[in-house]
Amino acid sequence: MELAYDSHLLARTLLTFATLGYGFATIKADFNATHATNPMWTPHARFHVVWQVLSYSGIGLIALGLIWIAGPMETERLYLAGLLGAAPYAAFFLAMLARPAYGGVLYDENGYLPFKAPVGPGMWDVNVTVFTVMTALLVAGMLAV
Repeated sequence: MELAYDSHLLARTLLTFATLGYGFATIKADFNATHATNPMWTPHARFHVVWQVLSYSGIGLIALGLIWIAGPMETERLYLAGLLGAAPYAAFFLAMLARPAYGGVLYDENGYLPFKAPVGPGMWDVNVTVFTVMTALLVAGMLAV
């Protein structure tokens, strides 16, 4: 298997970080007592979070292949990898905006709690902060193609 190295290195690198965010950081963030093994969650909710994490990991593996394995239609494959990443990131923000419709919240009291904003007053949500940064990397990667 030949790896691709060329003028798209910046795009590949940014897209890789964005892919690692949705595809693999979620394993660390969600396969623990705050989510998948949280005794306060219903068993069916835990099933769904494990399914989600494993799905994102599979999609992430496909995206990394599109990003780094040499082959035809290089530019198109980079855009496809970016679009694969856009799906979970956009879905996060849509779910965040739709919270009033389904009674959702951004965090559980026994999960990842908001933290003091590094600048200014107020608190920042961990997920919103991380997903905003990762989405910015994804957009930067897409623009760098």
